[in-house]
Amino acid sequence: MKINHFNELPVSKEIIRAVESMGFTEATPIQAESIPHILEGRNILGQAQTGTGKTCAFGIPVIERVDPDNKSIQYLILSPTRELAMQITEELRELCQYKEAIKIASVYGGQPIQHQILALKKKPQIVVGTPGRIMDHMRRKTIRLHELSGIILDEADEMLNMGFKDDIDTILSEAPDSIQHIFFSATMPKGILELTDKYLIDPVHVRIAAKQMTVQKIDQQYIELKAHNKLEVLSRLIEADQVKLALVFCNTKRRTDELTEKLKARGYSAESLHGDMNQSVRTRVMDKFKKKELRILVATDVAARGIDVDDIELVINYDVPQDDEYYVHRIGRTGRAGKEGKAFTFVVGREILTLRQIERFTKSTISKSDVPTLKSVTHRQVKQRLTAAAEGFEEQGHDQYLAYIESYLEKRNALHPDKQPMTAHDLAAAMLRQSMSDQVSQTDEIEAVVPYEDYLKQLRASGQDSRQDRYKRNSRPDHKRSGKKNRPYQPSQYSKAARSNKGSHQPNGARNDQSGSRSDRQAANRKSSYDHKRVRQASAS
Repeated sequence: MKINHFNELPVSKEIIRAVESMGFTEATPIQAESIPHILEGRNILGQAQTGTGKTCAFGIPVIERVDPDNKSIQYLILSPTRELAMQITEELRELCQYKEAIKIASVYGGQPIQHQILALKKKPQIVVGTPGRIMDHMRRKTIRLHELSGIILDEADEMLNMGFKDDIDTILSEAPDSIQHIFFSATMPKGILELTDKYLIDPVHVRIAAKQMTVQKIDQQYIELKAHNKLEVLSRLIEADQVKLALVFCNTKRRTDELTEKLKARGYSAESLHGDMNQSVRTRVMDKFKKKELRILVATDVAARGIDVDDIELVINYDVPQDDEYYVHRIGRTGRAGKEGKAFTFVVGREILTLRQIERFTKSTISKSDVPTLKSVTHRQVKQRLTAAAEGFEEQGHDQYLAYIESYLEKRNALHPDKQPMTAHDLAAAMLRQSMSDQVSQTDEIEAVVPYEDYLKQLRASGQDSRQDRYKRNSRPDHKRSGKKNRPYQPSQYSKAARSNKGSHQPNGARNDQSGSRSDRQAANRKSSYDHKRVRQASAS
């Protein structure tokens, strides 16, 4: 039987109330398939993307299985990042709002360990944390696993990518063998399969099909452009629709910092988020973004795993993601909570081939988009301001301002009888232009590019894309670039002699007889240099 709603699942009334208060009624595919098996105590290997509701997929059954009378740690949830650990903790507490006897604590690096020790002394039944900090508490004996009922690995592939394999092995090996193991991962690399073979006994493999991975309400588009025009195009996309919250993804930490500084120089409120930042800074940045004190957040893939903001209007892939899975994670940050979202990917040259692979993987269509022109950006901004002014007109209360305008125009036209009289329309246009001056202005020219796929078609049509032709083109000397005349290559006498002797095993004397004496070769080289010098002089004159 296919499960569509939470009330069809074998969960308590308290959980149903909590889920409804969180605004959810329908269960996602990963929730519908995972919750019954976890409630039965089965080991689970779940493959699901961010934004598919996997926190509730393991959180709901774990809460249901917790014994509220037992004050020991019963479930341990491992997360790759601090942000994701905090997000999981917050969501689990919402699910427990009608189960007050169940307590949850989170432990992660960057926070004073003494604060966490105090939280652990309150006897939580569920602990969420990063592997490194969990290990610290195990060494201090502030976390004991002797009464553990289960361990959950969330974003297991990212934990392996971040080098936590040894820590995970240590934690899993020190836990009782008979406990429940629940692994959730976006991908299934070799390391995950090794953990599965080692720790999961008779697991249930729950996998969400690729067609369910992307959010249908996200408008996915791409723009082909030159690499040095990315910043300009990014500015225009944000200004065209007056985006209030935008998330920009880069592939490297250095790129996030560089782009953030460039955006700040253009007047945007922007901050970066990546793994090299300490916890206090990352928490401050995320708080500002959630409170909409930031307009643009520039992040790397790993750092963005814990971002849970419902009002992100636009996601920009400033760099094409290095992995198909990352694309799904990125665009899943917009279009949440039933809202529509928009995602743009910047493509340079042959990166379009990578994007086509992403299309095939996600079974979605990423449509091509043109760069917004300065005229279209200005038109949209003016339209938005006029619409806002018209809404203010409907609210009334502007009569006194009409009197100010009429008085000003009467005095101004009287003082300047030699000038063309100014009308209210003229004054409104001048005020609109002045109000637009506080916007970020883009003046850089956007270079037109030949789509890479069209370029390949042209090569195929001309028959010039064979491997032999490409080799000839690439190996031909580029005389124009060096400033010399485009003349055929003439090998020196010594080069000819060397080729004629290639592979021979004659004595040195025999080879010298063919190529000439050393003094003869030097004389020939001097003559060749002199001839080249005469040609360059003639060319310059």
